[in-house]
Amino acid sequence: MRHYAPASVEAVLAGLLAEPSLARGVLHHEVIPPRAAEFAPMPPWLDPRIRDGLAGRGIEELYSHQAEAVDLVRAGHDVTVVTPTASGKTLCYSIPILQSIAEDPAARALLLFPTKALGQDQVAEFGSLASASALAVSAAAYDGDTPAPIRSAIRTAGQIVVTNPDMLHSAILPHHTKWFQLFEQLRVIVIDELHTYRGVFGSHVANVLRRLLRLCRHYGSTPVVVCCSATIGNPGELAATLTGRPTTVVDRNGAPAGERHLLLVDPPVIDGRTGARGSPLTLAQRWALPFLRAGRQTIVFGRARTSVEIILSGLRESLRESYGPRSRVRGYRGGYLPTERRSIEHGLRDGEVLGVVSTNALELGVDIGRLDVSILAGYPGSIAATRQQVGRAGRRQGTSVAILVASGAPVDQYVVHHPEFLIDSPPEEARLDPDNIHVLLAHIRAATFELPFEPGETFGPGPADDLLAFLAEEGHVRNADDGRWYWSSENFPASEVSLRSAAPENVVIIDTSPDRPRVLGEVDLFSAQVLVHQHAIYMHESIQYHVDRLEWGERKAYVHRIDADHYTYANRAVTLKPLDVFATAPVRGGGRHHGEVMVASLVTFYKKLKFVTDENVGWGPIELPEIELQTTAYWLTAEGLAGRWRRDELDIALLGAGRALQTVASVLLMVDPRDLGLVTQVRSPHHEAPTIYLYESVPGGVGLSARLFERHAELIDAAAALIADCGCEGGCPACTGPRLESHIDARALALRLLGELGSSAGAPRALAGALPTALAG
Repeated sequence: MRHYAPASVEAVLAGLLAEPSLARGVLHHEVIPPRAAEFAPMPPWLDPRIRDGLAGRGIEELYSHQAEAVDLVRAGHDVTVVTPTASGKTLCYSIPILQSIAEDPAARALLLFPTKALGQDQVAEFGSLASASALAVSAAAYDGDTPAPIRSAIRTAGQIVVTNPDMLHSAILPHHTKWFQLFEQLRVIVIDELHTYRGVFGSHVANVLRRLLRLCRHYGSTPVVVCCSATIGNPGELAATLTGRPTTVVDRNGAPAGERHLLLVDPPVIDGRTGARGSPLTLAQRWALPFLRAGRQTIVFGRARTSVEIILSGLRESLRESYGPRSRVRGYRGGYLPTERRSIEHGLRDGEVLGVVSTNALELGVDIGRLDVSILAGYPGSIAATRQQVGRAGRRQGTSVAILVASGAPVDQYVVHHPEFLIDSPPEEARLDPDNIHVLLAHIRAATFELPFEPGETFGPGPADDLLAFLAEEGHVRNADDGRWYWSSENFPASEVSLRSAAPENVVIIDTSPDRPRVLGEVDLFSAQVLVHQHAIYMHESIQYHVDRLEWGERKAYVHRIDADHYTYANRAVTLKPLDVFATAPVRGGGRHHGEVMVASLVTFYKKLKFVTDENVGWGPIELPEIELQTTAYWLTAEGLAGRWRRDELDIALLGAGRALQTVASVLLMVDPRDLGLVTQVRSPHHEAPTIYLYESVPGGVGLSARLFERHAELIDAAAALIADCGCEGGCPACTGPRLESHIDARALALRLLGELGSSAGAPRALAGALPTALAG
């Protein structure tokens, strides 16, 4: 019988590495030595009250990056702070803000955070520091949960307003006359978690900031902009694109760090013929359990909501059997109610919660205290996200451990077998396109509603007159006798624009088990198709619920609590048709293309899979409407193959080559593999030829397909090398995907297809050098 027994992180790790069944899966063990702090004195201009308040919290000196940042902000320079998790970035902007208020109580600051939880953290932090400094400071969160009476008080008296881009866009900027105290006296704008502002969302937020700074000019204020991020590859470029202003990057970290252990773990191969591997979820549980039994605070990241619930169920069951701290292990993901999430965050900070299993909802800088161990059940999809999740451990000077448990997915396998990719490569470069014509027009409409445009006034890339004239033809704006452009429609333009790429609607989950039905949580429409379809097993805090019915039109799912030995997995069918071709070029055996496509997603049936073994024990149909996505894609056609292939072999070759192309594309572009979808067609209706499509998973696309079109030669060579360098016999999940036909050599067919489409001779064996070289470039 095993018991709950405290032990050090080093002792637990040594015990795990002495266990042969676990140790043989460790492909790489990196020990990162501790780092000493680099200090700098407090700035001489700092108000004595703030100095005393910091001293009362044990802060007598600043880290070097904090001192550099606060001096730059004091001098009126925009700053972008890029240092690791828990390096004290908050002081880089809180000191200048409090100093401004100490000098002039009329001064204002606006803080933007991507989530409500982060905003609530900052309100508490400012309140604590202001109280310690004996300063009367009004700091408040202005979000969708703020009651109406408090909103009015914040507008008139809030010195520090904490909000999110969505509220700024729809509730503050259109009503700027009610916020004139804020706009007239705005000294500092803070944009936290900079790396989240990419793609469609980032493009929208860049235009929201254009509108914000335009109103600041109108009211006569010239605020300094401070951006913060823990993980980004091009911080200066991203901040400059987002704000439209030059910025100084502060990235020399002065914060200390304890010794860190990073382990890359590969599950064992359980079927040498197919290449199938053990479950990363089960293996992550095995690594986590000893740390939890030893009383070490541990976080386990799952890539999906279902993964989180499966891991949580397994950990709780194991701890129950071994008399461990079962009740102190919690789940955390989207769909939990705000009160549940706040309770878990507080429990982690005060130590009451010993372990948490989370999606990437805890990847951002929510204050959850200092954890000892971070375990990743699957590669998160990007270097930036991996470093964020790994950084959740080691938030103090003691020894910490981070473990990445790979899945059988090709990208996971590449990462754990090439540790230099994860350790030495720079984080991804976030991309956005604020001048996208659709996005730009939407925000010019909103900006005209807020304030008339002067003739020749610049908004974004240049004068807005031509775009305003286009809007005038639609009747939205008019050009008055004074030459200015005025809003002339009855519509409220900001309300028609969603900053997020996902649909604004959610499905509410209602638990009918108790006497009075209660709201259990909610999921977005796209996720609802696979998580809460009729007869699905929905999991919440490791408790299973059966979905009795999904009222799609009402956006409500009705569930009741059950105890089952299986979970459900829904199959999603995707169809694609091109709408417009932006560019095309011939290649050997066919052509490469880039254009706009319509992707239709339809969930058709679900499987019942047993816990642990994943044995299929049943299935059922799903009847839900299609969801459509208009986006951009790169595709490869093979007109020259006619008559040279059997149809069944061509089908397998297209799918195998497509999966390799999809894997390599995500590595070459340094994006999450989920950002690119794959569709193969033996005879495309558009081209009447075999076709492989790689489409972007966000509406409108963010430029990935154009980059794939430009880098076609690298892409096809590296895909051929990925397959050729794989040690399997006839295709496996690490190269061409799971084998669909055991008697057909999918690996050879995919290599043959890529060769006929132009992969260069000698490309095999080139992957080990080609991909890291491409990444470094």
